[in-house]
Amino acid sequence: MPLPASTPAAVPATHRQVVLAARPRDTLATDHFEVVTAPVPEPGPGQVLVRNRLMSVAAVMRPLPMPGPDRFGLPQLLQRPGDPMHGPAVGEVVAAPGTDLAPGELVRHRLGWREYAVVDATEAERLAPGVLPDPAAYLSQGFAAWLGVVRGARVRAGDTVFVTGAAGGVGTLAGQFARLRGAARVIGSTGSRRKAAYLTEELGYDAAVVRGAGPIEDQLREAAPDGIDALFDNVGGEQLLAALTVARRGARFALVGALSAQLTGDAMATVRISTFDLIARGITLRGVAAFDHRDAYPEYEREFGRALREGAMSYPHTRLRGIERAPRALCELVEGRHVGAVLVEL
Repeated sequence: MPLPASTPAAVPATHRQVVLAARPRDTLATDHFEVVTAPVPEPGPGQVLVRNRLMSVAAVMRPLPMPGPDRFGLPQLLQRPGDPMHGPAVGEVVAAPGTDLAPGELVRHRLGWREYAVVDATEAERLAPGVLPDPAAYLSQGFAAWLGVVRGARVRAGDTVFVTGAAGGVGTLAGQFARLRGAARVIGSTGSRRKAAYLTEELGYDAAVVRGAGPIEDQLREAAPDGIDALFDNVGGEQLLAALTVARRGARFALVGALSAQLTGDAMATVRISTFDLIARGITLRGVAAFDHRDAYPEYEREFGRALREGAMSYPHTRLRGIERAPRALCELVEGRHVGAVLVEL
């Protein structure tokens, strides 16, 4: 599906953006955000003014109640009250003084949640036409899914794979990538029977574990009576521990997200794991972050684009229109109301 149509026009004096009004301490609500009007910024030398057309909303964008310096050295993990929210966006170049970008070109960057953005030219990625069949796919969380499957869990032919948070923007793609890599059985976890049915009936999952329908370990043992070879973990907590109990010797675990902790506002929550058990069974746990694997992006993009064009994969997502809908979309994602990715047309 193409991006929203645009017509040449003078750059307006003002635009809308979403700022964090207050850091949530428990349940996230739309009151934690404010849609404000601000002057359209002007680009300087080496910068690009972009008219954002499509932005991504993901549960991982939930603001964290973490005051003070960022201990991880990753400022994108923090949102400060009064600052605009941020996240991936695709837009059209409006002005690009002193750069090799031209007005009208499509670029991807990380300053979404606003209608116009000034981006350093080094941070504005030109989108090559035709690599992915739909510009919206450039905002998928497919790279995280691919990395967790290919480099983290090293899924191979014949594996039984467990994907936690399988109905989200990452999980809906991770299970499909696992299948492309030859997994014999793919099991997903999710928060409702409706989503479980979607996983098995639409996305090719063999079985689903439903949070709240009984102990995760018991459900997983039933779904994988011979154990699991690989874990793609978006969630952590009880689901990670359950996967450890049913893991086969030599199992490979990719830790891609920690939503069970983050979505409660306690991103630093710990999980008790027996290191002796890991050693005795030769289980590998590997944290996977996209910024450590930028070299892999071209390979991922080629594989994803080919699979989409050939119909071997789908990109489940919902589109909403209007920047004012973004705060509610994030709250609904955190509450588990959506399947797949959520995009907002601006």
